[in-house]
Amino acid sequence: MSNSYRRFLALAVTGISAFAIAVDGGSHITVSGWVIDSACAYTKGLDKPISAACAKACAKSGSPLVILSDDGIVFLPIDDKTPASSQNSKLMPFAGEHVKVSGRDYLRNTSHALVIEKISR
Repeated sequence: MSNSYRRFLALAVTGISAFAIAVDGGSHITVSGWVIDSACAYTKGLDKPISAACAKACAKSGSPLVILSDDGIVFLPIDDKTPASSQNSKLMPFAGEHVKVSGRDYLRNTSHALVIEKISR
């Protein structure tokens, strides 16, 4: 097999793999957890928000709200549109509360991003 043919095959496999990753539609999931300020979830190691008022104050100051699942996984809510927009306005009515969320989970290494389809108390 010639070197140019090997290079062609390598590029073709790489291109197909990249395309497959790019069109990943995520996995449909439902999780239960807390709507919490991302800084508190990471830097303070909280299992749930201190209060709804605290979570809302942090969100109003620009901190992204996240879903901290009952089993400790942090889900970053994302928009599925481009350009993407913050999901804080969707989560603000639930800040500091325990919720059930359904949507598409996009896993990258150990990070989870969630396109929210439905959220309820």
